[in-house]
Amino acid sequence: MEQRRIYQQRRDLLVAGLNRLGWNLKAPEATFYCWIPSPPGYTSSEIALKFLDELNLVVTPGNGFGPNGEGYFRVSLTVPDERLEEALGRIDKSHRHLHKS
Repeated sequence: MEQRRIYQQRRDLLVAGLNRLGWNLKAPEATFYCWIPSPPGYTSSEIALKFLDELNLVVTPGNGFGPNGEGYFRVSLTVPDERLEEALGRIDKSHRHLHKS
């Protein structure tokens, strides 16, 4: 039960943080990953590379899970809250640059 509470807390932290940045996410019910839509104009691979190159964040492109995963990236909830908050801060600082020209 304790591990479930931890994952739920991390999920809520991530979803609330991304929603503050303009995403419109519903919290997943039973997983330790969050699937997040790629920003407009990005494939799942493009946003994963952008996050890696520009923000030093590792996310998993959804297309690695098959064609239905395209348009999404996956974030793991297996890292401590502090790391999720750090990731949200990095995304927030670069948020205005997420949209392609």
